[in-house]
Amino acid sequence: MSTQPATSLPGPGSWADALTGVGRMPSAHERRLALRAALAAAGPLVLPGVTDALGARLAEQAGFGAVYATGAGLANAQYGVPDLGLISLGEVVDHVSRLTESTRLPVVVDADTGYGGPLATMRTVRLLERAGAAALQLEDQEMPKRCGHFDDHRLIPTAHMQAKITAALEARTDDALVLVARTDARSAESLDAAIERGHAYVEAGADVLFVEAPRTVDELARVGKELSGVPLVVNVVEGGKTPELPIREYSALGFDVALFANYLMRSMLSAGRDALAHLAASGETASRADRMATWPERQQLFHLPEFAAAEAYYDRPGADRRGAE
Repeated sequence: MSTQPATSLPGPGSWADALTGVGRMPSAHERRLALRAALAAAGPLVLPGVTDALGARLAEQAGFGAVYATGAGLANAQYGVPDLGLISLGEVVDHVSRLTESTRLPVVVDADTGYGGPLATMRTVRLLERAGAAALQLEDQEMPKRCGHFDDHRLIPTAHMQAKITAALEARTDDALVLVARTDARSAESLDAAIERGHAYVEAGADVLFVEAPRTVDELARVGKELSGVPLVVNVVEGGKTPELPIREYSALGFDVALFANYLMRSMLSAGRDALAHLAASGETASRADRMATWPERQQLFHLPEFAAAEAYYDRPGADRRGAE
């Protein structure tokens, strides 16, 4: 028993909610409700893709309402492989668990094909729901799947995808979990086929539709008009197959979510390449300091001041924490 006099310390106060990863965080259910509210709000939800906790924290700091755990970005940034369906369910679950611990934002997860048939999809839903996902995106490609802006896609039958959607809905234990159904039929078959599949997936219970890779503004307009009544995703791939438009124009065409799945990763790739080229050529970094985050900026992003305050509060011997606020 300590013989030191008890010293009153200020309570958690403002720093408690900043202890991301160890302190209080919104529950998965709360995040799912927040995502549903964002989908129902006026104006499109701008959804940046992230590949790690750093990206998630940057998106949160920038004021976005949710983040997207990009499958292509995960394959590229974490495993150094192309987006050809090479990453396993277990690897995705581990990754999503880290993301949901690193940010207070809802995390929309690219769950590829569900990693198999309807029963495999049910297991995918259960595991990613437990990992804290706010939404799951399932697509209708055959395994192994390919990036939607690559060529040579092969699709499962419409009825099989409907069965997977039904199975996914049966598997979720929280009805607030959002299910996004993606079709790659525009690339594999035609826009008419993509719209037909979209209607079928809504009938099966999908909450959100994602028609991948419309080729023109007219095609975007058809998707927005013929599939109205359910939130729609447009995937903005810089240099990809879908026209790049201002957010307000996507909204006017009927899209509720503007997904920028790999904009952040590609921007960081470019900045990192330039930084390393400078180091290789010059052998120093001081002359480039104005193009780096400062030391305080880095520590503030990861809430070091708040963690230091928490350490002082919990670790000081003899402190009286009774009644602290």
